[in-house]
Amino acid sequence: MSIKKSDVQFEANGKSVNAYLASPSNGGPGILLLHAWWGLKPFFKQVCDRLAGQGFTVLAPDLFDGKIAQTIEQAKELAGNSDDQVVGDIVMAAKDYLQGITKHKIATLGFSFGAAWAIVTATKEPNVSAMVLFYGAYSLDFSKVKSKVLGHYSDNDEWEPLDGVRSMEQDMKNAGLDVTLHIYPGVHHWFMEEDRPEYDPAAANLAWERTFKFLKQNL
Repeated sequence: MSIKKSDVQFEANGKSVNAYLASPSNGGPGILLLHAWWGLKPFFKQVCDRLAGQGFTVLAPDLFDGKIAQTIEQAKELAGNSDDQVVGDIVMAAKDYLQGITKHKIATLGFSFGAAWAIVTATKEPNVSAMVLFYGAYSLDFSKVKSKVLGHYSDNDEWEPLDGVRSMEQDMKNAGLDVTLHIYPGVHHWFMEEDRPEYDPAAANLAWERTFKFLKQNL
């Protein structure tokens, strides 16, 4: 499949925001990909390419204005210094930009820090049909969410304890959502990310297999 890859810009609150866009040459359903607290590092652009190879139009906005962390300490600082209002405005503007391109249903897909924003987006936008969460959880008022939910988590994650994940799952189910969470024994946070020492190829491949199937069924 021929893939188009480009750096694009859109406006959020009057400011220009950079994003990475990957899509099949004939277009496809949209996925808003929200990066982890590292920033929009090359790995997340590779994920966009991978999803585009499965037939999706994927937009990954840069939530940190070009800054990329190399260490956990730097990432903590980036996320800690981020302004929720600014990030939220960028995410919503990115969602609008994506919808303007694809004209199809869209999904949100987020990693850790980005997973929380994927959830926030779905609570505000009933036109989000599917949500994929990688090792990030966040409980909100899920009563207006229309999307089906797929999540991938560790059974022993110091950054995202399973108790909190299960609590979010129950809140979602109480709101009537269709939720499927997969637990991967023995893996660590960031187990999906090939550039991290926590990367677990077997778990990551299984998670991608499940994710592609879920997205194709719901977009």
